[in-house]
Amino acid sequence: MDLVQLEIFKAVAEHGSISVAAQHIHRVPSNLTTRIKQLELDLGVDLFIREKSRLRLSPAGWSFLDYARRILDLVQEARATVAGEEPQGSFPLGSLESTAAVRIPELLAAYNQRYAKVELDLSTGPSGTMIDGVLSGRLAAAFVDGPVLHPALEGVPAFEEEMVLIAPLNHGPILRAQDVNGESIYAFRSNCSYRHHFESWFAKDAAVPGRIFEMESYHGMLACVSAGAGLALMPRSMLESMPGCATVSVWPLSESFRFLRTWLVWRRGTVSQSLTMFVRLLEERGVVQEEA
Repeated sequence: MDLVQLEIFKAVAEHGSISVAAQHIHRVPSNLTTRIKQLELDLGVDLFIREKSRLRLSPAGWSFLDYARRILDLVQEARATVAGEEPQGSFPLGSLESTAAVRIPELLAAYNQRYAKVELDLSTGPSGTMIDGVLSGRLAAAFVDGPVLHPALEGVPAFEEEMVLIAPLNHGPILRAQDVNGESIYAFRSNCSYRHHFESWFAKDAAVPGRIFEMESYHGMLACVSAGAGLALMPRSMLESMPGCATVSVWPLSESFRFLRTWLVWRRGTVSQSLTMFVRLLEERGVVQEEA
């Protein structure tokens, strides 16, 4: 087993096709096929399930992919370190939509200016999607709602968010969940931690939301609530950044539900030089918080 085999295996695993992977890494398909077969013989297991023109990772292949990514990341970091080079290469970063919109634009700009050789690629989505991306190796790190109690992840606490309930301007006072029992709400998909937080707020007060409308953006939620069609939960920082924030009434949650902490997380033991420098920049800017 050598590094070339690992690079070929990683490319084929990520693209699911010998021909597509060959184009991506500039090799002929026959060479990739031979190398993959040699690797499987060396390991004594089938890394792929072959289905006509496509390859699907076997259970052993999924396990091996994680190790292959970690090995290749460490090799790249080692080369850069001994050469005294600054961080370079791809740095795929994930983030909650609200964090990406309000909290980190200046940080990303400063990072790009300081480390011009790093190709920063930002993806946004709910915490569940971002965590899956980190665990699979698709993302080097991600800003998610924390703390994240997963044995394969580690990270640092960053931003504290005040969560607020927004309602139509003519809505009556909202002091507890019972005040809005049965009312429709707008939220992200079911793997959104903020949605879970909203539902927990209802459940704690023996209340239930009415119909849950799944939305793709905070701007969409704000527009629907402003039109009088329901309620939504979002960080105050996000609400105040949007035009039209004055067209809804704003209600803080009870103290035990009012604040949430955003964390930057990554796979345990896979800290690249690019990530190390990113965390260092967060520390310099006072973003990294003491864990409560």
